[in-house]
Amino acid sequence: MVIIRQLPLGVKAALAAGTVFVSMVISRSYLAESLELRAWRWLFRLQLALFANSLMLIGSLYIWRSAVSNLSHSPAAESACFQLWKMAVVTFLALAHSSFFTMLFLVAEEPYLFSLAAYSCLGAYIIMVFFLCTLSGMEQAYQLLAWRSGRVVGSLDKTRKLALRPALAVVVTAVLSIVGLLNAAQPPAVKTVEVPIHQLPPSMDHLKIVLLSDIHLGPTVGRTKMEMFVRMVNMLQPDVTVIVGDLCDSEASILRTAVAPLGQLHSRLGTYFVTGNHEYYTSDVSNWFALLESLNVRPLHNENVKISATQAQRDVGGKDDDWICLAGVDDIEADLLHYSGHGMDLVKALGGCSPDHTTILLAHQPLAAKRALQARPDINLILSGHTHAGQIFPLNVAAYLLNPFFAGLYQVAQTTFVYVSPGTAYYGIPMRLGSRAEITELILQRAPSP
Repeated sequence: MVIIRQLPLGVKAALAAGTVFVSMVISRSYLAESLELRAWRWLFRLQLALFANSLMLIGSLYIWRSAVSNLSHSPAAESACFQLWKMAVVTFLALAHSSFFTMLFLVAEEPYLFSLAAYSCLGAYIIMVFFLCTLSGMEQAYQLLAWRSGRVVGSLDKTRKLALRPALAVVVTAVLSIVGLLNAAQPPAVKTVEVPIHQLPPSMDHLKIVLLSDIHLGPTVGRTKMEMFVRMVNMLQPDVTVIVGDLCDSEASILRTAVAPLGQLHSRLGTYFVTGNHEYYTSDVSNWFALLESLNVRPLHNENVKISATQAQRDVGGKDDDWICLAGVDDIEADLLHYSGHGMDLVKALGGCSPDHTTILLAHQPLAAKRALQARPDINLILSGHTHAGQIFPLNVAAYLLNPFFAGLYQVAQTTFVYVSPGTAYYGIPMRLGSRAEITELILQRAPSP
């Protein structure tokens, strides 16, 4: 205990994050079956919030040291302006840390102003930590070059740099945050993508599929945005509409009125849904399935439907060859979370989907798309989301490196394509930097056999 007290605050924060992570693993493995579902749901989401905040403490300590502590010995430290600055930094960090807890307490039909402010601060927090680290690295490189050239950095010069670093970071953070907020506030772009499909029945040439992904109804996305998405989809007059996961970030009972506009979607051959990882974070998938079915949205729970030019039905048998197979798999994180009755089951999902027919697979994560193609390279088209195209800088870089497919259309083989949506809204942080929300209009075009 004495040893822990003597550790630096950053190390203590890292230990706290590790402790919370271990508690999550233990509760998943040993408490999931013994706790009542509602209690388990709250425990898991509370653990997620605590884990995120423990990690954020490391960055918050760095921001405080760079923007406040390093300046506390300067002549201006006793001024009223500096005291106001300290209060502003404290408020900023407190709002950023509170963002994850709004998922527990402040979710309704429309976003609360506090939630929008908290998640906006979280976005600015990420940008500021990145630029403070970048400026610090540049300063260290400058000092190394100065030392190698025999120059000495004077104390006055060093003092000015201590103030210059947070000032530059604040200015850059403010500008990028405003740009990101304005970008995310725009309606999603409508992108039309033509995909050549081999074995596509002649009657289904130019079939129009509208793709939605990562709407994230919750603390910062509500009914108003959902109504806008539905209006935009209906204007496209789709044959099929698909939602490839992360529709929600809270329980069905809380977001019932927010998701209700989905019932106004007009898709000639049906609207379909597969789970994303965030559906499993809500621990309320069964209720979401029931709610979506009441809105004429069919969940594809490791199953498929036969879609012809005039109708869609659940079985894929029959003698008529004029159809395509639309299949959907559960998100791969259902297995990691030990979510009972759920998990990616490609064999079950593609049961009856013959290589002689066009097969389209809905799989939330690009990693699932990669696994599916390894097992069934005959799949013609996989539709995914999850990456948000990084959503904000510098997370774009991490999303690019961690996913086999990042955003847009990929031709994996001569007859196989993967399309990854950058998301129709955003997760929590109402910002987009280096990416744009999108509603994708996919036009399937009949291609000659290779």
